[in-house]
Amino acid sequence: MTFKAEYIWIDGTEPTAKLRSKTKIITDAPAGLDALPIWGFDGSSTNQAEGSSSDCVLRPVFSCPDPIRGGDDILVLCEVLDTDMTPHPSNTRAALAELSERFAAQEPIFGIEQEYTFFKGARPLGFPEGGFPAAQGGYYCGVGSDEIFGRDVVEAHLENCLKAGLGISGINAEVMPGQWEFQVGPLSPLEVSDQLWVARWLLYRTAEDFEVSATLDPKPVKGDWNGAGAHTNFSTKAMREGYDAIITACESLGEGSKPMDHVKNYGAGIDDRLTGLHETAPWNEYSYGVSDRGASVRIPWQVEKDGKGYIEDRRPNANVDPYVVTRLLVDTCCTALEKAGQV
Repeated sequence: MTFKAEYIWIDGTEPTAKLRSKTKIITDAPAGLDALPIWGFDGSSTNQAEGSSSDCVLRPVFSCPDPIRGGDDILVLCEVLDTDMTPHPSNTRAALAELSERFAAQEPIFGIEQEYTFFKGARPLGFPEGGFPAAQGGYYCGVGSDEIFGRDVVEAHLENCLKAGLGISGINAEVMPGQWEFQVGPLSPLEVSDQLWVARWLLYRTAEDFEVSATLDPKPVKGDWNGAGAHTNFSTKAMREGYDAIITACESLGEGSKPMDHVKNYGAGIDDRLTGLHETAPWNEYSYGVSDRGASVRIPWQVEKDGKGYIEDRRPNANVDPYVVTRLLVDTCCTALEKAGQV
C-alpha cells in the first residue's frame, strides 16, 4: 500500500521561525512513529545551513492522520538534526524534552490559547478598503456578518484539527475583526507544543483553500486595537492540589531576572503588544493578581475560590515558540516548587 506523509518542520528564520513541509511517498505502512523513516532537506534554503554543507536531518517526533488528504495519509512533525544526529541549533524541542523528563514527577500540564488574525491581501479580514471598521467591542465572541469575518475558515480548521486527533479544546472570535483564537490542551509540555505546531500548520494550509492568510503577528494593526497573544495556562500536581503552590509559582516568575528572562523569549515584537493597554501588563513590569487581565500572570477567580488549579501567563505573543514558553515555565516554577518542598 502506498500513502503520503507530509513531513513538517520548524525552520531557522529569525526572529520568528516559519513552518516548512514536503511530501514523502511511503510504500509500506509503518507500525508506528518509530518506524517512520528519517529524511533530509536543503538547510541553505531554510536559514539552517550554509550552501557548502547544506544537508539537515528530519527525525519524526509526532504523527497524526492528514485530514486534508484523508485516507491513510499522515502528517509527520519532525525535529531538525545535524548530520551527526545531534540537535540542530534551531531545534528548541530537544531542550524541552530534557527538562520535561527531569520534572516529570511534578506532572506539569499546559493549555495554550493561540490567537491569530486573517488577512485578505494587505488588509485584516473585515477591514474596509482605505479605512477602519467600527471600534472594537462587539467582535469578541460575536455573531452576525457585520461583526464576524472568516468563520468558514475557522470551522474548517477546527474540523481538520479534530480529524487529526489534536487536543483542541475550543475556539472563539477575538476582540479585533478577523481575529480568532483556538485552544490546545490540557496536555503535557511536549504534547501541547507538538500539537500546537501541527495546528498552526493546519491553520495556514486550511486558509490556503479560502484564499486568505493567517498571521501570528503580535500587533497586526497599530493603534487602538488589541494585539494577538498565546496566553499560556500552566499547572503542576501540587498547584492542582493546593493554593500555596499557586502563589509560589506566581512569586517565582517575578524573582530576580526571571521577568526579563521570560519576556525576551516570549516572541518577537513583544514590546509592541505588552504596553499596559488592551488587557496587557507593561512588558518591563511583572505583576500577578486574581481575575486581573491587566496583570502579567492571572489567577482565575475560580482557582482562588477552590484553593487550587492553575495560572495564566498572559505575556507570551501569538508568535511565541511553544517549546520555549513551556520550557521556561516548567524550569522556573517547578524549580521553585521543588525548593519550597511543594511537590
